[in-house]
Amino acid sequence: MAEAIFNHVAPKNMQAMSAGTRPAARVSRKTVEVMREIGLDISTAKPKKLTPEMVEEADKIITMGCLNESSCPAFLLKDKTKLDDWKIEDPKDLSLEKVREIREQIADKVMDLISELMR
Repeated sequence: MAEAIFNHVAPKNMQAMSAGTRPAARVSRKTVEVMREIGLDISTAKPKKLTPEMVEEADKIITMGCLNESSCPAFLLKDKTKLDDWKIEDPKDLSLEKVREIREQIADKVMDLISELMR
């Protein structure tokens, strides 16, 4: 969700890429549905595996609530100043209404991030 929202509203010189240490086989149907509600089609999006190169090349690393060393990209970072953990609940297996709430939390955080990056 964050990648799609960011890339939709950010200036053309900024780009987000979403990846995970344990990516799902596909984007959840509920996530696709709640994103369609705001005019963004992520139905063809494919979850990507996070690589050390992605971490090193990124200007900013956003995590959504790292809980442990085995699944958190924060532990791959040499420069922890690039890291921001949004502490957002994983929408997996949640109700459609809860996924909508998470989408709105993410959208708010994305707008704050864009403002920060433009300073």
